[in-house]
Amino acid sequence: MAELRLSVQLAPRSKRGLWLKNPVMVAAGTFGYGDELAPVLDIQRLGAIVCKGTTLKPRPGHPQPRLIETASGLLNSIGLHNIGVDALIRDKAPLWATWQVPVIVNIAGETVEEYARLAARLEGVAGVSALEVNISCPNLEAGGMEFGTDPVTAAEVTAAVKEVTSLPVMVKLSPNVTDIAEIAGAVAQAGADALTVINTLKGMAIDVARRRPALGSGVGGLSGPAIKPVALYMVYRVAQAVEVPVIGCGGIASAQDALEFLMAGASAVQVGTANFVNPKVALEIIGGIEAFMRREGVGDIAQLIGAAQP
Repeated sequence: MAELRLSVQLAPRSKRGLWLKNPVMVAAGTFGYGDELAPVLDIQRLGAIVCKGTTLKPRPGHPQPRLIETASGLLNSIGLHNIGVDALIRDKAPLWATWQVPVIVNIAGETVEEYARLAARLEGVAGVSALEVNISCPNLEAGGMEFGTDPVTAAEVTAAVKEVTSLPVMVKLSPNVTDIAEIAGAVAQAGADALTVINTLKGMAIDVARRRPALGSGVGGLSGPAIKPVALYMVYRVAQAVEVPVIGCGGIASAQDALEFLMAGASAVQVGTANFVNPKVALEIIGGIEAFMRREGVGDIAQLIGAAQP
């Protein structure tokens, strides 16, 4: 059959747009800044790289231990350990500017003003193709409540970021809510170009010998195959509620998983925890999607996006 078309546009509402050569991205916090994995695999074959969460100032992160394996998943409490936006612009962005694969910077703040300052700081930086706004952070102005658990605060952050940047803006939604469609609608109305669905689920483990929480910070985020059914449902739900592209994230470890998310309504997917098990898994997923399309006689990935929707 003719050459397969795997490219997707993730920011059709943005003047800049965000074209990916294929719909397989790597998720924030699981692929570093991209340069660490470059010796292991051909990163230029990826659809996009989302770098680890970035804050205004460097952060040391939470106390150890930060990672605990659980049944079919991983609990993490990294605490946004990162080099800070100034070092990112100085040390990482110049390298990204030489790459073909787009790099998306995941940003995190504790106030609406911090998100806006981060977005403004990254405006016009060569090598930065888009922003992913992490609204699962504690809002210090609201007593520690996550920005993403309230439609009003989620929309405020989105609007503040959009006001100061011309970059495409995707917002990463928290699953720790009653109705994710309500949050998605508020964020899309506030100007988000795309939505990443979902971030980690709240969870914890207990060290029975110490009779204390096993993670250094007490609680953490659950990721990996254990959360896939939840993430898939939320993608399916959000895709029905908004008209902007949805990016599926949560437990994707194979081409089969990725195809399920695409058919549920995702325009692209992010591979996260599986990178720790197999750093080349994203490339294997791309190959698996191509093989499926050839086998099924599907010439354009667009034919699969939302295929399972009513």
